[in-house]
Amino acid sequence: MPHLDLNNKQLVFKIVYFGPGMSGKTTNLLFIHKKIFDKYKGDMIILDTEEERTLFFDFFPVSLGSVQGFALKIHLYTIPGQVYYEASRRIILEGADGVVFVADSKVDRLDDNVDMYKRMIENLDSFGVDLDTFPIVLQYNKRDFDEIIPLGKIENILELPEDLLVTESVATSGAGVMKTLQLISKEVIRNFQLD
Repeated sequence: MPHLDLNNKQLVFKIVYFGPGMSGKTTNLLFIHKKIFDKYKGDMIILDTEEERTLFFDFFPVSLGSVQGFALKIHLYTIPGQVYYEASRRIILEGADGVVFVADSKVDRLDDNVDMYKRMIENLDSFGVDLDTFPIVLQYNKRDFDEIIPLGKIENILELPEDLLVTESVATSGAGVMKTLQLISKEVIRNFQLD
C-alpha cells in the first residue's frame, strides 16, 4: 500500500529492484537516474562495500504528476544481492508496492536466480502480501552475453504464473531498462486503483 503524505499532498509508491548479487540492479537505477529529467527526480544515494556495490539501498524519487491534487511519486530501491545480507533485504522489501526481479542471464547464474527469487517470495509471503495480485516484473538482464538462460527457464523451474510480466535488458547500455520501469510502474498504479 502506498504511503499517503497528507502534509505534502503526496502519494508515494515503493518499487524494489531485487535479484542476486551483481545481476544489474544498481546499473538499472543508474541508467534510469541518468535518463530522467532533473525536475522529475531526486538525488540518488549509493552505499558501496568491498564485496558488492550496494550494501543497503539505492534510492531516488521519481515524480509522476498528480491526481486530485496529490503528487504521485515512486521511490526506487535496490537490495543487496549477497546471501549474507538477508536481514537488510527484508527491511528494504517490506512495504514494497511492486518488485522488479533482475535475473542475471548468464547460464552459470541460473541457480542463484532461482534461489534469490524463492527468498523474495518467502519474504513477501511473510509480510502477508497477496502473491496472486502483487506486481512483479521479471527482467532477464545481461542479454548481450553469448551463453544465456533462455526466456521461460526461470518461470518454468519456479512454476510462475503464465501472465507474469517478463522483459529483456542490457542494463549497461540501457536496453530494456525504461520499458521495465514503465511496466512495473503501470502495474503498481493499476493494482492500487483496484484496491
